[in-house]
Amino acid sequence: MNCSISGEVPEEPVVSKKSGLLYEKRLIERHISDYGKCPVTGEPLTMDDIVPVKTGKIVKPRSLTAASIPGMLGMFQNEWDALMLSNFALEQQLHTARQELSHALYQHDAACRVIARLKKERDEARSLLAQAERQAPLPATAVTANVSALTNGKRAAEDVDMGPGAKRMRPGISDSIIAELTECNAALSQQRKKRQIPPTLAPIDALERYTQLSSHPLHKTNKPGITSIDINLSKDIVATGGIDSSAVLFDRTSGEILSTLSGHSKKVTSVKFVAQNDAFLSGSADKTVRIWQGSEDGKYDCRHILKDHTAEVQAVTVHATNNYFVTASLDTTWCFYDLSSGICLTQVEDPSNSMGYTSAAFHPDGLILGTGTTEATVRIWDVKSRGNVANFDGHTGAVTAISFSENGYFLATAAHDGVKLWDLRKLKNFRSFELYDQDTPTNSVDFDHSGTYLAIAGSDIRVYQVGSVKADWNCIKTLPDLSGTGRATCVKFGPDARYLAVGSMDRNLRIFGLPEDDPSTES
Repeated sequence: MNCSISGEVPEEPVVSKKSGLLYEKRLIERHISDYGKCPVTGEPLTMDDIVPVKTGKIVKPRSLTAASIPGMLGMFQNEWDALMLSNFALEQQLHTARQELSHALYQHDAACRVIARLKKERDEARSLLAQAERQAPLPATAVTANVSALTNGKRAAEDVDMGPGAKRMRPGISDSIIAELTECNAALSQQRKKRQIPPTLAPIDALERYTQLSSHPLHKTNKPGITSIDINLSKDIVATGGIDSSAVLFDRTSGEILSTLSGHSKKVTSVKFVAQNDAFLSGSADKTVRIWQGSEDGKYDCRHILKDHTAEVQAVTVHATNNYFVTASLDTTWCFYDLSSGICLTQVEDPSNSMGYTSAAFHPDGLILGTGTTEATVRIWDVKSRGNVANFDGHTGAVTAISFSENGYFLATAAHDGVKLWDLRKLKNFRSFELYDQDTPTNSVDFDHSGTYLAIAGSDIRVYQVGSVKADWNCIKTLPDLSGTGRATCVKFGPDARYLAVGSMDRNLRIFGLPEDDPSTES
């Protein structure tokens, strides 16, 4: 009887109660600790399901070639011949590697000389151009026309209209836009009153059985780390932003990468889908925001590069109309944009002029904006008036993430000291979760689309059943961070909470759910 994993006779045989298969004890123990399921049948398996098999001591028979002195001499001769052949092959490989290295060093030296020459020519051209501009300056109208022509469909941020104090002049949020936002708010508020939990929503007992279904290496190995996740619920496409300065669009159903969006020069801090018009937004530590437009062939092209911020862009959030979005930055401002044109309609500065923004999210109805700051404060804004209508204090450290519940009553905020829940009707904190030790921050919070569950990511991933101000919020599942980094950076619920997408400080996107809901097993 052989082990079902190694195919060899086991030294410590054990058998599974569920499948009846025989395994080597040390091999099945390691597999269960890594995956929690049977390596052959794929069904959930624990060490409680493993039963040791009592056998007599197994003595392996001696090889026939080792039973006599001539046989042993022949065996030693064969091993010596094999060693010599292996040594000769290694010497040949070493010689080839030395030749390739010599050639590569020669090419590198030649490339360095070419780069140095090109840099010198570039600097000379820049000097000549600057000298020519000083001698023959262009009129203001010509400069404006040239900027419009040279952007090639991408709106540059070097606006020439400056207001008092050398600040850019913004068009502002017009009365027609305010009317559109108000109409959207009224429609969504009316729908929310009739809202019912969808019958397709994953039940609590299903979430209690969630386990890792798959792990996908989406980003580069030299700069690992996923900083942001978003999901297109209608198409089941997962987007990730990475420290490697790229955003990746991943089709969960097929398990394939649809597109890798490159262009940012520093880490991508926030990614967001625009549900209706196949657009995608990415914010970066390079101070820019990019608007990407999808095409019929599945590719995404950069339509606008927005350069209105002067420090890292930390958050991007899309309005419920899908026509506008907001960006928040460490430069102490947030910007309200028109999606179709990429124009910044207004740029709002922090009233204290000292708190950079680290997170942002729209209220489900769209007239309220929540922002988290570097100094542990949550600011609530009236979008129509751009006024700061409420502040929530009490956190320790920067507010890393915020999420509004679908019913519009609750706000969850995450910071270094854990998670706090706020009642938006009475503007007060009614519950706090101090989940980890003082050296482990809470990095992400996310209500599912129905407002039934709340996911929290830190050194592990925890899922809570949403209660009320007085009723308990019960933890129904704790999932380990399997990246080995001890830091889950972002978490997002899939459609109907059928799975959880988790990003960590390695380069892998991990999907947690039920094995029967794994699309890779359906084929």
